[in-house]
Amino acid sequence: MTEHSLDHTLRALGDQGIHTVMTTFTDLHGVPKGKLIPLACLPDAVTLGAGFSGPSIWGTGLPRMGPRSEYMGRVLPETLRPWPLLSGVAHAVCDGFAGGQPLDTCSRQVLKRQLRRLAERGWTLWVGIEPEFFLLKRASDGQWVVGDELDRLDKPSYDLDAITRNFGFLDSMRQHLSALGFQLQQMDHEDANGQYEINYRFDEALAAADRYQLFKLTAQTVAHQHGLHFSTQPKPFAHAPGSGLHFHLSLTDRDGHALMADPTGSMGLSETGQRFASGLLHHADALSAICAPLVSSYQRLAVSQSASGTTWSPVWKAAGDNNRTCLVRSVDGRIEWRLPDASCNVYAALAATLAAGLAGIDGALSAPSPCEDDLYLRHASGGPMPPRLPHDLSAALDGLQADVALREAVGETFCDQFLQIKRAECNPGSPLAQRD
Repeated sequence: MTEHSLDHTLRALGDQGIHTVMTTFTDLHGVPKGKLIPLACLPDAVTLGAGFSGPSIWGTGLPRMGPRSEYMGRVLPETLRPWPLLSGVAHAVCDGFAGGQPLDTCSRQVLKRQLRRLAERGWTLWVGIEPEFFLLKRASDGQWVVGDELDRLDKPSYDLDAITRNFGFLDSMRQHLSALGFQLQQMDHEDANGQYEINYRFDEALAAADRYQLFKLTAQTVAHQHGLHFSTQPKPFAHAPGSGLHFHLSLTDRDGHALMADPTGSMGLSETGQRFASGLLHHADALSAICAPLVSSYQRLAVSQSASGTTWSPVWKAAGDNNRTCLVRSVDGRIEWRLPDASCNVYAALAATLAAGLAGIDGALSAPSPCEDDLYLRHASGGPMPPRLPHDLSAALDGLQADVALREAVGETFCDQFLQIKRAECNPGSPLAQRD
């Protein structure tokens, strides 16, 4: 952005009554962080960055002293927009820098590196993200419980009574997300008591990741306003389905032509789409660590009974045409990647997913054999099963450690920090083990 256009942006924001900018970045755990700065300080935040103590942020790997001890969040002016939840405040996304260079452990920078690989081919990755989440509250004994005490149906999917009771939260989300530029598509009650899903239009990968972080920040704030807690725990209740964060993935070339779709191909996918899917399956163990990064993620990724009688959790490394029991589901010429859960760092998860898919394309991996069975029914009948995903976070981290090619593609520096922090979470006594 030129100095002239930045001045124009400052004037435009000032004319709207904006006096403060909420500068945000994402830590290794996928949590939005940031600070408030006066609007007059925005030029320095754009060129130099808003300064943060590097060691105070999860996963930076920065030292306590020296020129690289400061995490500099450089504001991206194109992301500036009024923040409807705080009067006079605008929101902005930052890229992480240290010592004047892009920070290797900044997950947004990790995703941008993968997207540059696509840009060299003239390709664009489009991503639709499906956020599932719980609305909870604290009981008198300190335990988390469903926020709506009347939400008790055995099969609560699409429960209109619960939607009506919680319409205040949902309509506030509609208003604020619409003001932030989201193109909303639907809101529904999901398979568990207290669980909801809000869907909005897909976008280019980096914008989709930024938008999901904005979604989380909005949902957290709106939930608090309604006396509720917005939870991204993948499995908050043992008896109920967990929360996924499915990615719908498609590629286009520079002319906008779809690269993954072929109605005549296996599962409706082109050779490129099939090889991308094979890359996901081939690197699934390592991807589990990044896409399902909590101890409780593996309570979701398990063959378990649900009070609702339904579970869609992917457990086996398989691909199928519109088969929700598979890890990879093809639908309408795109790939639904069903591994990620709502606790992941969305930038890192998308970066690793793209790296695995490109490895499948560049390695000309054979197309996966389409699974035409309900894998849960096959498992119950004792039939032969595809390979299973890791049983727990420790095994998933072992998978990432062993997958040299994927670590190199994603970035050794980021992966080293990720492995170090996540190994600590595997300790049952760690306060991070059940982090929300």
